[in-house]
Amino acid sequence: MGGPTQSFRRNARLERLLATLNGLLRCSERAALESHSRTDGDHPVVFVMGPHRSGTTLFMQWLANTDAVAYPTNILSRFFGAPVIGAQIQLLLTDPRFDFRNEILDFNSPITFESENGKTRGALGPNEFWHFWRRFLPFGELDWLPDEELLRVVDRETLVAELTGLTRAFGKPFALKSMILNYNIPFLDAIFPKALFVQMKRDPVANVASILDARRRQLGSEAEWHSFKIREYAALRHLDPITQSAGQLHYINKAVAQGMATVSASRKLVVVYEEFCRDPGETFDRLVDQLGIDEGARRFCGSGQFTHTRDAVLPNRAAIEKALAEFDKGDIDLHYASERGSRCPGSR
Repeated sequence: MGGPTQSFRRNARLERLLATLNGLLRCSERAALESHSRTDGDHPVVFVMGPHRSGTTLFMQWLANTDAVAYPTNILSRFFGAPVIGAQIQLLLTDPRFDFRNEILDFNSPITFESENGKTRGALGPNEFWHFWRRFLPFGELDWLPDEELLRVVDRETLVAELTGLTRAFGKPFALKSMILNYNIPFLDAIFPKALFVQMKRDPVANVASILDARRRQLGSEAEWHSFKIREYAALRHLDPITQSAGQLHYINKAVAQGMATVSASRKLVVVYEEFCRDPGETFDRLVDQLGIDEGARRFCGSGQFTHTRDAVLPNRAAIEKALAEFDKGDIDLHYASERGSRCPGSR
């Protein structure tokens, strides 16, 4: 198995420094949580669910520009072990309300709509926040555990306190990518009874093509698995890249749909990527309605629309459509595939 290409490799020195810094801040974070627990005015947490490459990064960048919610920034991500303290440091460095004669507003760069496999640039660019999530999720080889196991092993009190503390620190709803728990929406729903769940959907053929492209760019090969190792990973990993990526998308979408079906209608929002690109304002109206943001605070000043193309998927369209159709019809036997290696579906 290969690894990330050079431009996507972790900075080991940074990782060590962040581990040390967050360790030193843990005691202070507990005090910060106690202080914020005495503050009134909770806002909902917004969990963004759905497959990778379905438009979640663009959606988060757009959300950041609307100013309707707070979100994990590249600054805040470095305080993954003490996020409430990190939020206050971010406000100190970037919020004009706390400026003194333009001393340190260099951090306050505009948020662009550019990213590279989910990675954004700039201090206030949206961050995927996976370091934060992995503090709480004791995953092993797979990035998955059943809901009942998560309810038993996760430090739910601290998880809820920290995300709620972030809504209080910023004084607005806090939205974050939560696809690491695509298979565990009922778990999140159980511990965050006021949360809003946003389900991202994208044309499946374009989504699979984008997954394959991300594999090439980040890992150097379409054959390398990209993103979280889902429950079906062991069976899917033996298949050819197109079938494997189609299966990865199929099972994530299935898990998200099943989880979202358990959430009350008033606390879920489905965003179709292509429709969002055509009319972001319509999504904004639905979002603020469900968040209960009053008329006076509604300021949609983001992009009028985004462009998206499907031309790049044309060379593989037939193969992708065939693989997706076979998963939809249940024609692919994952048990058989996992035992027979990389033979394509339908071959016997």
